[in-house]
Amino acid sequence: MSTSDTLGPAPGSDQPRSDRPTSDPRSDRPTSDPRSGRPTSDSRSGRPASDRPKVADGAPDPARSGSDRVEETGSARGSARPGAAGRVGAPVEGSPEVVEGRVAHVRARSGGPLPLGAGVAAPAGMVRLTWPDSTGHAVPVWPDGVTPSLLDEYQVTGVPVERAGETRRVLAAVLKCCWTDLSVDPWPGDPAPVELVLDTYRALIGRTDDLMRNWAVGALRRLHDSAWIAMDDGVVVLGPRCALWPVESHAQLQELVRRLPEPERPDLTVVGDADIVAAARPAEAPSPDIGVRVEGGAAEFDDLLGGYDERRRAELVAAFMVVEHAAEPVQEVRFAALRDPALRRTLGEMLGRRGRILIQHRDRWTSGYDDALTALEPGATRLGMSERAVLTLVLVHSVAIPRAEGLLPEDSWLSPHPTPADELRRHTQLPIGELESALRTLRHAGLLSQVKAGEEAGGYVPGPQFHRLTPAARRRLQEELILAAGPNTPLAAAVRARRSA
Repeated sequence: MSTSDTLGPAPGSDQPRSDRPTSDPRSDRPTSDPRSGRPTSDSRSGRPASDRPKVADGAPDPARSGSDRVEETGSARGSARPGAAGRVGAPVEGSPEVVEGRVAHVRARSGGPLPLGAGVAAPAGMVRLTWPDSTGHAVPVWPDGVTPSLLDEYQVTGVPVERAGETRRVLAAVLKCCWTDLSVDPWPGDPAPVELVLDTYRALIGRTDDLMRNWAVGALRRLHDSAWIAMDDGVVVLGPRCALWPVESHAQLQELVRRLPEPERPDLTVVGDADIVAAARPAEAPSPDIGVRVEGGAAEFDDLLGGYDERRRAELVAAFMVVEHAAEPVQEVRFAALRDPALRRTLGEMLGRRGRILIQHRDRWTSGYDDALTALEPGATRLGMSERAVLTLVLVHSVAIPRAEGLLPEDSWLSPHPTPADELRRHTQLPIGELESALRTLRHAGLLSQVKAGEEAGGYVPGPQFHRLTPAARRRLQEELILAAGPNTPLAAAVRARRSA
């Protein structure tokens, strides 16, 4: 098992980007209800009630970042070439069922597992996690059974995870506490108290100081936001993404669990672990593993890939995984499915079935959301007010001002000019705690990156998800930045006039 088959950014973004915890525990939101083991929903929207960042043009896992987590506002220079399904601004083609399937994948990538009613099948390309009452959630799967560890085989960097080492080890501790019966599949497992997980983590790393505890709590939050775990009321369970661990990996996971040390816990004289879990679960709720099952969905790409031999099929799947999960656009010369126009067209059709398009950046390629589909969900992937305010400040100071001074090209949204944290504190009315929370959310989504200069923090710059801006999304973002930075300028008046025309 490679280390990339660990946490790493949904999809994705994050945020954890691959499919299981590392085999060496010492190496470096969809929200769920731990009382029942299932993701909860926002009663107003029907979507998972998650704090994962969402953006107007689609969001990354990661991370999603985001990747799995939340993800991009769109992607870099150039337009897609894969036909109608991949053309920016093209009408949405296909039957209502096909269009709904594409929109479902957009929702799942930006917002996490999709709630399903009783008896409702999962869209093609997703598995159905069915609960005892026959309702369920749909989770996207990777083609041909591959995992994001494929990126390591091609030496491609995936979306980075904040404090990846701690995050892997904390997930390993959760697995140790929740997978109590190694003779069955790890998911859904059993609920476990958060304090038991933290004690297991302390035993694993051999440290008990408060700093380590704070890092572990932060890792639990990231894992919760990216659907690897579900945490609520002091109880944690394995999240929906753990249901995607391949059966072939279970033997290694079992060995990992056996190797992890048992926590040293004194006898509890007040409330025991079992009592904590029982108190967190409603009296009428069944055990989370009774009647829970994973049901495979309809095949998604067989009609597209069936006509190719094994080598070309593998090249298409590799290119699909790389453009979807790599942190940066990848070089065309390295992947046959990007060099060959016929293969690239098939790759574009594969992406189109998930509401995505190919986007070219000179001789490099990545993927982004199809504008025609995101237009159908204008409010589904929106950042909160605090996150938007902080992101706007960073774009003004790191992009707009350097661009006005001639330090950045007109169409660039990535910048080497960081916005200092002190600048953000001076120019925002947000409380410090809310500012820090917004920065954490934006980093987790891949919308901001933190850079350092020498011994002092250098500040924040736009993150890797800005590679995924489509031309149309880039234009919209440029106009919004004009309206935010200079609402009374002639240029802003021209933008408003054009929009009202």
